[in-house]
Amino acid sequence: MSEESPWYLKGFRRAKVAGVGWNVLKTCAHTALFWALFLFIFPWQIASFERWLELPALVVPGQEVWPWVGFALMGALGISSGLTMAIVGRGTPLPLDFPNRLVIRGAYRFVRNPMAIAGLSQGALVGVYLGSWLVILYAVAGGIVWNVFARPPEEHHLEIEFGEEYLRYKQHVGCWIPRLSPYSPEPGEPK
Repeated sequence: MSEESPWYLKGFRRAKVAGVGWNVLKTCAHTALFWALFLFIFPWQIASFERWLELPALVVPGQEVWPWVGFALMGALGISSGLTMAIVGRGTPLPLDFPNRLVIRGAYRFVRNPMAIAGLSQGALVGVYLGSWLVILYAVAGGIVWNVFARPPEEHHLEIEFGEEYLRYKQHVGCWIPRLSPYSPEPGEPK
């Protein structure tokens, strides 16, 4: 990143060259911290506040079971995407330790932000499990905040770092809506 980078990209730093194991460990630690804060602690506090306010609970048939199945499926998507970033990209999903290579493998061949989709879906599923409208609203608000404030600088950064390769990828792979078939870079580009 050059000295002339916009102020909002100052925290973006390429991961130091390290072994795959170190990048996987950092990615798993990041995921565990994210889950602990945003998918367990904050939602349980919000749901407790909602009960304290005596707001009506969301009641859905089977809500003790199927949200956990969805949580596990979305967790698998998020974890596999993070591991792909660590192994293929040789970095982590965090902007302050971003990958050294553009990642167009695994779920990234279908959608640009599988980790965001996974995390936001998990947040909404926790809300359903807890019967909390406010936790579901928290997940929706998180998606709006991410889309408006985090995604634009991240994408600008990717354009600076990976140039035409990223721009072609962005042109063919949606941010939120997955492709039906996997994207393949043009011949000669890294995959």
